[in-house]
Amino acid sequence: MITVDTTDHPPAASSARLALAVALAGTAISPAMAADGTDEETRVGLPVITVTSPVGNERSLLSGARLDDRALATEGVATSDTASLLDSLPGVSLQGAGQLSSLPIIHGLADERIRTRVDGMDLIAACPNHMNPALSYLSPAQVGEARVWAGITPVSVGGDSIGGTIEVDTLPATFAEDGEGVIHKGEVGAFYRSNGNARGGNLSATLATDTVSLSYSGGMAEADNYDAGDDFKTFTETGRPGHELPLDEVGSTAYKTRNHLLGLAVKKGDHLVEAKLGYQNMPYQLYPNQRMDMTQNTEKRGTLRYTGDFDWGGLEARVWHETVDHEMDFGDDKRFWYGMASGPDGSACSPIGPTCAAGMPMLTESKNTGMRLMASLDIASGDTLRLGTEYQRYRLDDYWPPSGSSMWPDTFWNIRDGQRDRMAAFGEWESRVAADWTVLAGLRYERVVSDAGDAVGYADSAKGNQADDAAAFNARDHERTDNNIDLTALARWDIDETRTLEFGLARKVRSPGLYERYPWSTWPMAAVMNNFVGDGNGYVGNLDLDPEVAYTASTTFDWHAPDNAWALRIAPYVSFVEDYIDAQRFPKFANATEQFVVLQYVNQDALLYGVDISGHMPLAETDWGRFGVEGTLEYTRGENRDTNDGLYNIMPLNARLALTHALGGWSSAVEVEAVDAKNDSSDARNEIDTAGFALVNLRAGYQWDRVRVDVGVDNLFDRLYAYPTGGAYLGQGKTMTIDPNEGPAPWGISVPGPGRSLHAAVTVSF
Repeated sequence: MITVDTTDHPPAASSARLALAVALAGTAISPAMAADGTDEETRVGLPVITVTSPVGNERSLLSGARLDDRALATEGVATSDTASLLDSLPGVSLQGAGQLSSLPIIHGLADERIRTRVDGMDLIAACPNHMNPALSYLSPAQVGEARVWAGITPVSVGGDSIGGTIEVDTLPATFAEDGEGVIHKGEVGAFYRSNGNARGGNLSATLATDTVSLSYSGGMAEADNYDAGDDFKTFTETGRPGHELPLDEVGSTAYKTRNHLLGLAVKKGDHLVEAKLGYQNMPYQLYPNQRMDMTQNTEKRGTLRYTGDFDWGGLEARVWHETVDHEMDFGDDKRFWYGMASGPDGSACSPIGPTCAAGMPMLTESKNTGMRLMASLDIASGDTLRLGTEYQRYRLDDYWPPSGSSMWPDTFWNIRDGQRDRMAAFGEWESRVAADWTVLAGLRYERVVSDAGDAVGYADSAKGNQADDAAAFNARDHERTDNNIDLTALARWDIDETRTLEFGLARKVRSPGLYERYPWSTWPMAAVMNNFVGDGNGYVGNLDLDPEVAYTASTTFDWHAPDNAWALRIAPYVSFVEDYIDAQRFPKFANATEQFVVLQYVNQDALLYGVDISGHMPLAETDWGRFGVEGTLEYTRGENRDTNDGLYNIMPLNARLALTHALGGWSSAVEVEAVDAKNDSSDARNEIDTAGFALVNLRAGYQWDRVRVDVGVDNLFDRLYAYPTGGAYLGQGKTMTIDPNEGPAPWGISVPGPGRSLHAAVTVSF
């Protein structure tokens, strides 16, 4: 039995608890996973999750939760943030960042604790605030398939991660049928969302024969600051007119981006060679939970892939290279508070316009090169042996040019000549040991070598703390080598045609990232620039960090109709993380009493546990159409076992419940999203508690032969709320300081979520 405590919580939590109870009573727990390895019938209006399997092995345990094509199409209308497409999958939530760059969280573990691959490439955020994560390089319309492995991840898709794996592939190559000649097809679309005046479009086109395919896909999106729900009041400073934000507007939430992808594929028989070139130009993306904003991001990437089927099995090979040039500074919502609200000629700054005065430029450059080779061997009837090797070479420079005041005369090197190289080999065996039993076991070895050059401050001779910190850092050897072992064991018992039990154990290891080991300065101004969790604190690296080692156990019970017309899936899990990288007060700031403090990364042990419940069921099929219900319910708890503190950014109890309807080309849904109050917070980080809330969203769409129209409303009743993992609100104010007594910023509140927004989109195929 599941009970909901209703005592000692803010009044705002009551509606959330009521909605959670309704969700439980309905037993309609959302996006379901098909137990038979095939796609279930598409249910329209909200994302549908199915389980896919490798071609030729429909019962494979090497599977993941997948968003179907209809889900990708309908959800992309309401967002320009590709990561948010995954939010409806069981076990997945989001860490707030810019409006295009949220970070997925799987069972309480986020960011670099999750392996994220785009078109098979392991991409890394090249920014001390992680403003450019892997999924930010795609617009939703460019996504062809999205898969998530939560909990127990096979070693052939895991590696250097403890939270799971996310794989997102762009639109696949298409070819003409034999004898069809040359074909051409494409799609063009446009969208508008009222909150923030968000607008954009997408275009894709393919020209192909039966052996060669040439394709292009692109997307653009831009928006102004969004408004929070009713009764949010923007914080302004009296006596400095000209840039006060309107009431209800949330500062530093605007963005503009352009994404392009060109593909060329050649196939012959069972062999395919495919090349893709990607390019992103993001002129700006502002961050309400960071002290800086992205003022330019340019990413270029190329990948070459080969796949082939042979009598003995299959072979896949891939190589890739990526470069990133990233710039940060103050956007105008933050710049104003430093007296930079007018340009040299006295004119006022535009909301997003030319730089009005020297701010604090921060530059990052990275190069990412990798390869992967995997062979799948059919060694016996129903048995598969997968053998593979991987290599990744990563280089990073993070430097801050002089900009006046205390930030001069030299360039500040936050990370100089950063290096992180991974070499891996793995083997995985999968067998149908009996008619109703399938097992999978895997071993993976990784060698991770990281290093960085000497530290340099703005002025080592003038700034004592910079000189002392740099000298202490430079006196030590910076190279670190980790030898990591991953182990995975999975088993599935097909009890009968309606019941399946799956359980597994895993040991997963992740080595620290460059931004956890090498930021060296304890100067608060520099420390607060190294923060990729959005909590407002300053962070200092730690050369002595050990890799995180997670021991995870999970069980999944899947009860479903033989044709998957209804399903209920319950998946409890527990994970003990040895040497979890948490944070503690830096010694010389141990007695600080401010809202925001300086922390240092440290190894401590942690425990995470919870349960995901998901399901769907039909309600009625009438002359008025098909009616159904679907939903999810998720609970995660995270504890620091050394300090008994809560872990940061753990999503509280939450649920989604949706009533869906379909008739011919028409589809619609009414969704309720309910989130409990967040009280089990991280005291070490002064994490801000949030009240519970419930939101109502509406979706509707109609599909003709070549035209689709979608409309909807998010946050129908314009509720004011703060997402529990959205971070501290720093969208306006003197973000250079960590002392709330020195600036007018709204210290101590979380980033408010968007208020009511109407959206509409049209897509035309040709």
